[in-house]
Amino acid sequence: MQILGVVEDTLFVPMLGRIYASEYCPQVLYDKKALELKNKLPSDLIEQKKQNQYTLLASASRSANMDRFVRSFLERRPDGVIVQLGCGLETTYHRCDNGKTHWYAVDLPHVIQYRRGLLPEPEREFYISGDAFVKDWIIKVRNDVPDAPVLVTAGGLLHYFEENKVISLLRMIGQSGNMEVVFDTVNKKGMAMMQKKYMKQVGHADAQMFFYVDAAKELAAKIRGNVKVIAEEPYYRYIPKNGLKLSTKVSMAVSDQFKMVNMIHLKL
Repeated sequence: MQILGVVEDTLFVPMLGRIYASEYCPQVLYDKKALELKNKLPSDLIEQKKQNQYTLLASASRSANMDRFVRSFLERRPDGVIVQLGCGLETTYHRCDNGKTHWYAVDLPHVIQYRRGLLPEPEREFYISGDAFVKDWIIKVRNDVPDAPVLVTAGGLLHYFEENKVISLLRMIGQSGNMEVVFDTVNKKGMAMMQKKYMKQVGHADAQMFFYVDAAKELAAKIRGNVKVIAEEPYYRYIPKNGLKLSTKVSMAVSDQFKMVNMIHLKL
């Protein structure tokens, strides 16, 4: 297996969460493709016991939330295009494709190389090797689909970067016409909790985190331009809680009560 960097290596965390949810909590998320890939992942990852139900379902919930936004966007805009930044080993295409949408998956070259080995490019999903913060991927997408409405997803990505870099990225996306973006983010309390506890539990205490959002309107004002907040919602609001352990339900309730993790959807 190719050695991945600290942040890139976190791409296995959401995959393990999707596998766990599919096997034990399919009401949260069922991912047939992730189950198919289980035996192709490094065995020491599958066997690791650091995570608990809550941390595993936190990852699966991100995918479930993103699926909801992607499906809603494609219902509103059947001619729309999906771009996934920091795609890692995400399998959204296999869960949400409507049979005609064009998809783009963007990540660093060695991640895309590893992804390609596990998940060869499907019919309408194009893999782009490169830096999400550099405009090359936007140029590629706009050359292919000049006027199409685009939903950009950034799941589990933005936490790892400084605020000025994230705002520059959002401005760059906003300058490309007819763009929406959806991402998960923590607030200041959530950031402290993530750094203190969660990243250790998932085995990545060495992955530093920087970006947080206390209010989507404040972020929109920093981006400037005609940015519209379409949605700002607690992370677990739409996640089914039936059948989950009490400790998991409590952790989800506390997170939502203090808005420690949120989904934000912007029209840029």
